[in-house]
Amino acid sequence: MLELGTTSLIIVGVIAVVALASLVVAAVLRRQVLVAGEGTTAMQDIARAVQEGASAYLNRQFRTLAIFAVVVFGLLFLLPGDGGIKIGRSVAFLFGAAFSAAIGYLGMSLAVRANVRVAAAAQHPDGRAVGARLAFRTGGVVGMSVVGLGLLGAAGVVLVYRGDAPAVLEGFGFGAALLAMFMRVGGGIFTKAADVGADLVGKVEQGIPEDDPRNAATIADNVGDNVGDCAGMAADLFESYAVTLVAALILGKAVMGEQGLIFPLLVTAVGALVAVLGVWTTRVRGNENGLRAIYRGFYISALAGVVLAAVAAFTYLPSSFEGLGGTADLGDVTVDPRLAAALAVAIGVVLAGIILWITGYFTGTTTRPTRHVAATSRTGAATVVLSGVGVGFESAVYTAGIIAAAICGVFLIAGGSIWLSLFLIALAGCGLLTTVGVIVAMDTFGPVSDNAQGIAEMSGDVGEEGAKILTDLDAVGNTTKAITKGIAIATAVLAATALFGSYADAVSISLAEVGDRVAGADDALVAAMMNYQIISPITLVGVILGAATVFLFSGLAVDAVTRAAGAIVLEVRRQFREMPGIMTGQTRPEYGKVVDICTRDSLRELATPGLLAAFAPIAVGFGLGVGPLAGFLAGAIGAGVLMAVFLANSGGAWDNAKKIVEDGTHGGKGSPAHEAVVIGDTVGDPFKDTAGPAINPLLKVMNLVALLVAPAVVAMSVPADANHALRVGIAVVAALIAGGAIVMSRLRATRTDDANAARAEEERVTADAQQ
Repeated sequence: MLELGTTSLIIVGVIAVVALASLVVAAVLRRQVLVAGEGTTAMQDIARAVQEGASAYLNRQFRTLAIFAVVVFGLLFLLPGDGGIKIGRSVAFLFGAAFSAAIGYLGMSLAVRANVRVAAAAQHPDGRAVGARLAFRTGGVVGMSVVGLGLLGAAGVVLVYRGDAPAVLEGFGFGAALLAMFMRVGGGIFTKAADVGADLVGKVEQGIPEDDPRNAATIADNVGDNVGDCAGMAADLFESYAVTLVAALILGKAVMGEQGLIFPLLVTAVGALVAVLGVWTTRVRGNENGLRAIYRGFYISALAGVVLAAVAAFTYLPSSFEGLGGTADLGDVTVDPRLAAALAVAIGVVLAGIILWITGYFTGTTTRPTRHVAATSRTGAATVVLSGVGVGFESAVYTAGIIAAAICGVFLIAGGSIWLSLFLIALAGCGLLTTVGVIVAMDTFGPVSDNAQGIAEMSGDVGEEGAKILTDLDAVGNTTKAITKGIAIATAVLAATALFGSYADAVSISLAEVGDRVAGADDALVAAMMNYQIISPITLVGVILGAATVFLFSGLAVDAVTRAAGAIVLEVRRQFREMPGIMTGQTRPEYGKVVDICTRDSLRELATPGLLAAFAPIAVGFGLGVGPLAGFLAGAIGAGVLMAVFLANSGGAWDNAKKIVEDGTHGGKGSPAHEAVVIGDTVGDPFKDTAGPAINPLLKVMNLVALLVAPAVVAMSVPADANHALRVGIAVVAALIAGGAIVMSRLRATRTDDANAARAEEERVTADAQQ
């Protein structure tokens, strides 16, 4: 066991204090948001309905997820390892899951209170600046909480478990990632089912505005923004923070010993200071575009993060790798550890800045790609969809290329050393996450401003100038949401790549423990299962299966939204048909029924993607071996980055193309062009807010599952005492669980389609009879 010196323990203690200070700053920012005015009585009534719906949904979701958490907690005890480590890992899993859930709930609970305050601020003489500041500081609360809880969890485990902390933190990261994935999928299904249903019936069929109170799906749409974009994204970025730290600590211990275990904590502690700077410096000046102010705050904080991380590297790290106590073979590395670490962090920060620019270019309302998508609306919905798909494909290539270039840059810094490269990639991820406080603030800005516009439109209490301010803030929010999705994807790739290295470390350690029994074996089949060479056919099978899992996961998520949205469309149509007073304003729509449908369908669809993510790597690992499992992870990472960027950016382009037309371009609202971009936007909704973002935690969950089961796979594959029957049995059970969940989903889809078809036919007959 690696022993930590007194100096290291003091540093970790100080980092824990910084974590607590971050939570105090979050509390201060929260108070500043809540003292703002709440607007008129009508605004408050609408906001209260959104609050109640969001709270009810998350409470039901957490009760469902608690069952999964308890089951996984028990399964972690079945993994091989020291008893104390197993207990610590299982308990850390619960803390990771609880922290992820807490971050998500905090993001939702404050956002549903801030939106009405931002709507009220639009009536202020300086409404643009005041509204933008309130929306951004709402996100700042969540961002500081992400930093605080992430640092507190990691520092606490290191203080208790010292050198064994990385093994325990595997459970912490797994809990955070698993909960985030469920919250991303569930919240995404809820929000996009409501959004698609509201747009198709309200805008296209009835020709009423997006947030018209006569539309029964409007409250559910606003609820969905909070449980999907606020709660889901906050939990997603928290798990990215936690998992990247876990990978950095595992690899840091292997490469640099004690210093490698402590330095990633120092880098992320820098992020706490950077987050405060970013939140306080992001201010809209006069009539300045809100996006410009947010960019300025991000770049200032990013520069500060690079400088402070470099200071930490040259202050804490030694000038040579000799005598550091790491277990990894670094070869003849001559690079200065201080310089290598500082440059790796800088690469991570620069990567975030470049992706911010690329994503803004492909999804912004003033740039060529999105304006091109808007222009295609003149020839119908088909060309809008096709142009958006093209934007998504193209942007995915550039984003993936930039991420690949960053990884190559780290590899060059490491002088070709594989293990040092993996550690520096993890440090680059930590560097990118020094800006996580500002990134979360940018993301939360989007749904808060969107909800504020909805509340203003539904209440009718904001004048023309105030409505224009909120529309502008909403357009900025659409871009910031797309940007943060791009940065989150980059974080996911860096974290998954680093976890890939952690997986290799776990396999190496396990193989070393059974080395004598493997060395004398002549079992060619077992040798192939242990082989990492990509040219091996069985390893290539793993690559194909990993890429296929990403596609299947995405398809399940989009299909779930499709089914739920269909139910919403039928319900909203029913209310318009059976309650004619809705259109004249004499009858209040039954908002609660739509919220109930969204809640029921999203929770019903929650299990299938989660079971696929958790059990697919188990089936591959136990069925094919650690080599093919490595290929599985590689295939998932490669396909995942391209798929996630494609889905996020095509959806963002469609959304802002709709905004461009609604501002009066190409005929404006109510025109054929408007109808075309609304259809494009509804196609993009499950892309950018359900399937795309959920790929981020999917990659981490699968990598962490592989990391956790690798020692067991190796132990069961050793020729001298292999238990092939048990190994294959585990693989078959895992495959049946994942496959069974998919089959049940397909059967459920068939029943839903039949029910919707019967309901639609009944409506047609009723309509014909009335005529």
